[in-house]
Amino acid sequence: MKRVNNIYNRITDINTIMHIYDNEVKRNTKNKIKVEEFDNYYSLNIKEIKEELMSGDYIPGEYNIFFIREPKLRIIMSQSIKDKIINHLVARYFLINVFEKGLIENNITTRKNKGTHYGLKLFKKYLNIMKNKYNNFYILKFDISKYFYNIDHDIVKEILIDKIKDKKVICLIDKIIDSTDKEYINKTIIKLNKNNEDICLYKKGKGFPIGNMTSQFIGIIYLNELDHFIKEKLKIKYYIRYMDDGVLIHENKEYLKYCLSEIERIVDKYKLSLNKKTRIYKMSEEIEFLGFRFIIKNNKIIMKIKNNTKKRFKRRVNERNISSYIGHLKHGNCNNLIYKTLKEKELV
Repeated sequence: MKRVNNIYNRITDINTIMHIYDNEVKRNTKNKIKVEEFDNYYSLNIKEIKEELMSGDYIPGEYNIFFIREPKLRIIMSQSIKDKIINHLVARYFLINVFEKGLIENNITTRKNKGTHYGLKLFKKYLNIMKNKYNNFYILKFDISKYFYNIDHDIVKEILIDKIKDKKVICLIDKIIDSTDKEYINKTIIKLNKNNEDICLYKKGKGFPIGNMTSQFIGIIYLNELDHFIKEKLKIKYYIRYMDDGVLIHENKEYLKYCLSEIERIVDKYKLSLNKKTRIYKMSEEIEFLGFRFIIKNNKIIMKIKNNTKKRFKRRVNERNISSYIGHLKHGNCNNLIYKTLKEKELV
């Protein structure tokens, strides 16, 4: 494929910058104080972004770092509105436009018309096909250890250069990639970690902030070679990857063992490793995927939520913050849980 060039000016148009802010950043920023402060000097802020992008003087600002503990302990690195806008511009007009067509359909992470609920439907569909074709089959589930903290900067840059020739684009993305190498990041994490919890520090030349738009798409494309290898070389018809979590379904357990060894080889090439959750399941065993437990019982597929998700739902009911959880739970066999919990709290 020919490398793309002369695409930098796509993000320097003031109408494009305004569109990204008004329709994506402003709408999805939870911190409304940040939004209000930006809006107070809207025209000046938009103009400043345009000028910094045109001159090449843009430097990513410092992250606001904090921890979240649901669904598990994570480091969140929040950006200023200006940095969010530039992050979205880069992701939308460079990363997605250039790389989207090269992705397989079953790489479902946060892509348009895909995501968690699409993945749940797809996995259930594949299980139905396999149970109707075979008396027995197997599922290889792989899980990559601390994925976002271990993505290698140099490898990402090679992936980008392989597709993008425009030096201005590469220079801008490199600044964003290298922003996790700043000393203040680990110092802040250590300072926040007063209880000595098991948390990752950022190694030089590795790791991306969880939640940033560019980080999300880099996480999607980083193992694109693995996706194509599984589909085209290993000929696995029923395969799904959601970022660092993947499943392969096949009737032959020995072949899946071979597939696992090949996956380990490619993952190692990208300086990653599989964690202890990786294993091969029989069709009769319960398997967790995308927040649900899947069980084939009496030739029927039953979806149940994980116990920790159930606890979070009940806690959210106490806080009256439940709408998104109910929407998610309705994809599984959870109507009784929803009704009983709401009834206990006198909400039905």
